[in-house]
Amino acid sequence: MPQWLEIVFRTLCAVVVLFLMTKILGKRQLTQLSFFEYLTGISIGNLAAYISLDLDATWFLGLIALSVWVICSLIIEFLQLKSKKARDFIDFKATVLIKDGKILEDNMKKERLSTDELMQQLRMKDVFKLADVEFAIMESSGEINVLQSRENLPLTPKDLGIQVAPEKVPQVVIMDGDILDEPLRTMGFTQNWLYAELDKLGAKVEDVYFAQVDTYGELTVDLLDDQIQVPQNEERKLLYANLKKCQADLELFSLSTKSKKAKKMYESTSQQLDQVITDIAALLKT
Repeated sequence: MPQWLEIVFRTLCAVVVLFLMTKILGKRQLTQLSFFEYLTGISIGNLAAYISLDLDATWFLGLIALSVWVICSLIIEFLQLKSKKARDFIDFKATVLIKDGKILEDNMKKERLSTDELMQQLRMKDVFKLADVEFAIMESSGEINVLQSRENLPLTPKDLGIQVAPEKVPQVVIMDGDILDEPLRTMGFTQNWLYAELDKLGAKVEDVYFAQVDTYGELTVDLLDDQIQVPQNEERKLLYANLKKCQADLELFSLSTKSKKAKKMYESTSQQLDQVITDIAALLKT
């Protein structure tokens, strides 16, 4: 067999084996690597290159070495799952860099991290003022996580005493002009509903590149032709306007009636409707 053909064959074998080994190691190898996982990635890559290019008759030994590396990785990951001491020994421990708005210089020296690098990492977390940081920690992966002081955290509905409905994961219902039935059923809708919504927007399924349904049943459409503007769905805004009109009518009825009982009823109903509008205004104005 010619050498070039043998190298092609070995490379294809190495690709297949490397793919299978990576699948065995799992997704964790694809995320930020720990120290040992970094070494494993380099070693496996080198072994795969050896299998492809070594022209000696012992090239198959590279497959054995590759298998040993993968088995060792699986054993070490198993030990990490079962023992905190093993995790602390194999990976680096997390290090506190900032506490109560003050930099811990000894820990900075230990991690060989400069102040400029620390401030750069803070800016990447949208923090530009050191005094705003309650706590900052460097994880074993090298990433720095930041907790801002409570007065600098953004307000949430819970802080305001507002209860919100649980969110559903938005589902893609059309991709490349094809309807995806399973995500559509997950959101509780049918193809007839989808066709009706597209008709309101003046679009056809075959002209849609991407369509997504959110928690509130709102359909977002992106057409294949970027020059065509999809009209916005105005149903929510129209509903908001109608509710405000109903409230105004109730206030007018309250002012125009001479019956105290009717006046009290209109005023009470108007106040209740005003509270409902306030609670759902953020949803209806989007």
